[in-house]
Amino acid sequence: MATTDRRLTRRDTFRLFGAAAAAAAIAPAASPAAEPLKLKGRIKQCCTRGMLRKMPIDEACATLKELGLHGFDLVGKEDWPALRQNGLVASMVAGAGSIKKGLNDTSLHATYLEDFRKNIAAAAEFGWKRVITMAGDRAGISDADGMAACVPVLKEAVKIAADHDVTICMELLNSKVNHAGYMCDKTAWGVELCKRVDSPRFKLLYDIYHMQIMEGDIIRTIQDNIQFIAHFHTAGNPGRKDLDEEQELYYPPIMQAIAKLTEEGKFNGYVAHEFSPKNGIESIRKAVLLCDV
Repeated sequence: MATTDRRLTRRDTFRLFGAAAAAAAIAPAASPAAEPLKLKGRIKQCCTRGMLRKMPIDEACATLKELGLHGFDLVGKEDWPALRQNGLVASMVAGAGSIKKGLNDTSLHATYLEDFRKNIAAAAEFGWKRVITMAGDRAGISDADGMAACVPVLKEAVKIAADHDVTICMELLNSKVNHAGYMCDKTAWGVELCKRVDSPRFKLLYDIYHMQIMEGDIIRTIQDNIQFIAHFHTAGNPGRKDLDEEQELYYPPIMQAIAKLTEEGKFNGYVAHEFSPKNGIESIRKAVLLCDV
């Protein structure tokens, strides 16, 4: 008797989500009061404010809830009251430093500490738990000297963070395609910095897109270093586009690994989508469903 292999291939998975998106496109538009997606919820998903930047904040909040998302990443203070009123979170907000001018610039340490004091206190007032920071460009600074420069300012900053029950997260970015010269461009460098700061109030924002470009070996790297990771970003590679079959990352097993680490008590943060959606809300919906393992 003939048998059928019921296992879904990667391509089958994307086709199923593509069919769902197509059905949604011809279905009547959902009302603002539409029921949220029914998700397993093993992964706490958010998206960056930039993905819905054209929407007024009240409409954006309604959209987040319909998509089953917990809140916004990288969202300005002007939108915080609306998030709180809607029972949503700001999963990552400003801390100190920028991609080009970051903590490896000792001439700006006094400024950065003042920024940390102000921004951590503001985040804590709203109940937000994570603030972002950056290492900065190399600009002629060796990786060893850059790390040595980051340690003292972070050792002071984590005292402020501990007083407010907030965690400072340094983002891992690629220096190959998007951010030439950025110093914190390898997991090993970021992990060593975490070890030297030696505080649970300083961890990494592991951007899966960026680290796929720089290193690959995503799942093993996450598993081996989860104690130093507090937050994740997603995007398709190449191009920081949709999480679809035109890119090389396959997100379901990555999310399975993160979900397992969560269930083991090794991770309690968010996974935030940060890509340029080709088809607006449907692209975000597809990503949410794909990552809901």
